[in-house]
Amino acid sequence: MAICDLFGEALRVAVLGSLIGAASLPALPLDSPALPQTDSDHDGLTDALEQRLLLQFEPHFMVGEKDCSASPAEFKVESMTPEVVADNRTIYGQVFPSREMKDRGMLVEIHYYHLWRKDCGGHGHPLDTEHIAVLVQPSDARLDLASWKAMYWYAAAHENTVCDVSQIAKASALEAEDRGATVWISEGKHASYLNERLCHGGCGADRCEKMARLEPAAFINLGEPEFPMNGSLFIASALWPLREKMMTSNFSAASIARLEENAASGIAWFKPGRHPAQGIIARSSSTEQALAGSGRNTTSAISQAGNSTSEALADASDSTDGALAKAGAATGNSLGKSYRDTMRALGISAHHVGRALRIAPK
Repeated sequence: MAICDLFGEALRVAVLGSLIGAASLPALPLDSPALPQTDSDHDGLTDALEQRLLLQFEPHFMVGEKDCSASPAEFKVESMTPEVVADNRTIYGQVFPSREMKDRGMLVEIHYYHLWRKDCGGHGHPLDTEHIAVLVQPSDARLDLASWKAMYWYAAAHENTVCDVSQIAKASALEAEDRGATVWISEGKHASYLNERLCHGGCGADRCEKMARLEPAAFINLGEPEFPMNGSLFIASALWPLREKMMTSNFSAASIARLEENAASGIAWFKPGRHPAQGIIARSSSTEQALAGSGRNTTSAISQAGNSTSEALADASDSTDGALAKAGAATGNSLGKSYRDTMRALGISAHHVGRALRIAPK
């Protein structure tokens, strides 16, 4: 075999091996390093570095103790559709060089996906794709040797809907520069909040009550949409917006500039202002509940009034029937007596008339 043929075959095998590795690299347990120089998702960051960053900035998830969907779910590998294996506190990750803010040097964006079997709040639906993100910066150009520091955090809450109250915050304001931020996940709806007091947004539908710390069972690296890792083929499914979320940066120059202007609190809405419709929807929701309650009360009142009226009419009917019966009986007795008295009087009168006329009675 010619040298060029040998080289071509070796290259073909290497490329094939790389693609297979990207699709089927085994999931890494929390304390296991990846292969040192492997870059399965072809984004310029080694798998080992990505796993290291996922673990360093692991968010502290606070979830409802009685969430109807239990906990974030693990999904079946090598499946093109999202199929839940178990609700077992699995968190999925994505680590990639930032596509925004390139003027600030090398930045890395990390997404943490808490994927749920279902959204069981108002207007619920199967499958729920939610996430947190952090933008981190290395101390050194040698990424594998650098220490890393978080700059900004992002929490998705009803993302890209009329009820969008997603937030962006300075890592320093959250005391989460070297570690993960604490994030509150609303019960049933699974919207993410960087401040517990904010957890009444989303058009008034969110609640963060009776919360407990979630201890993730595993962090599974999804890779990139075009090069999924760990058999995460379900990324591309049209049944949820996971692929779209993975292709979108959560740290735009405009949102960061707006945050920097709000230096006092260190936290801001990701989109400028709140949608005016949110207040209307929140009030509509309250009005709907009030009307529903009013309807129930009115129905109850009508029912009670109907029952009372029916009972009153029944009582009146019984009383009237009784009165009429008594009146009828009395009238009958009176008429009977009057008839007898009249007949007797006529008889006596006829007798006297006959005697006066000398008519013998027959």
